Amino acid sequence: MAGEPDSATRWAPGYPSEGDALAARRFLDACARTGDPGPFCNYEIRCREDGRTIGGLGFHSPPDESGDVTIGYGLVPSARGRGYASEALRVLLEFARAHGVARVKGDAYLDNVASHRVMTAAGMRPAGQDEELRYFEITWTGPAVGAGPRS
Repeated sequence: MAGEPDSATRWAPGYPSEGDALAARRFLDACARTGDPGPFCNYEIRCREDGRTIGGLGFHSPPDESGDVTIGYGLVPSARGRGYASEALRVLLEFARAHGVARVKGDAYLDNVASHRVMTAAGMRPAGQDEELRYFEITWTGPAVGAGPRS
């Protein structure tokens, strides 16, 4: 929350973004209200090449009574356009399915075509739009076969 890494952590320039700080505050507020969300929290996206944190992704909250979750993600500008967000989102979707989630939802501003491409590349499909946002989702029926979280 202080926006400064500890001595063992390496952050890419621009991390954390305002979105990352918002997600951290939302997570802490949810923990205070409802307790630990378990695996349905926020995660860092780290570059394999150098271990630096280049963004974040995660769940807005645990699954609701229908088994639905909403996700969010973001990368520092220098890491965009390299497929990192799509790769991270695919892993998060596998993780959600392996943990019994029935549907994952996400959204992006209408002019954020790059984010639309990320969600589509990860397997999510358009699910409508309003005057500000385009909505995406992926729905599963039946148990996950061979899906599981990766580290």
